[in-house]
Amino acid sequence: MDYEIYVSREHRNLGHNNSAALIKKAAAMALRAEGVEQAIISVMLTDDDGIRAVNREFRGVDRATDVLSFPLNELKPGTFDPADCERDPETGAVLLGDMMISVPRCAEQGEEFGHGYEREIMYLTVHSVLHLLGYDHVDEGEMKQQMRAREKEIMGDKD
Repeated sequence: MDYEIYVSREHRNLGHNNSAALIKKAAAMALRAEGVEQAIISVMLTDDDGIRAVNREFRGVDRATDVLSFPLNELKPGTFDPADCERDPETGAVLLGDMMISVPRCAEQGEEFGHGYEREIMYLTVHSVLHLLGYDHVDEGEMKQQMRAREKEIMGDKD
């Protein structure tokens, strides 16, 4: 399995020292679970102002959120096929897309949910990778349940 997960920070001192390592670990867990062998993902760590501006520009929603996902391919959840994806011309790796995580929002939610920053950033990464792979939760229906079930399975959560 060969994954290139590029993590950058919009501003210095964003995130904890181990944020990039946690993101790479969580992304690899999700990609492996979905049968993806080679992939490239770009992740931007930002703050609430940065993610709000992008959310407003690309989704028409003028508020901060915890994570945004920008899939490069139109995929069906749970049926990954590399033939349906854009590829890096040099390596042949699947280009999945970009993610953006609000570090302050992540820290707040980790505290609010009682599991801390590290688990929250891993959860948000898994959540976003699933979006890049075609999962969605636009309504409370079957797709949302399918996505939540995969998140729990990948994160090793017990019911």
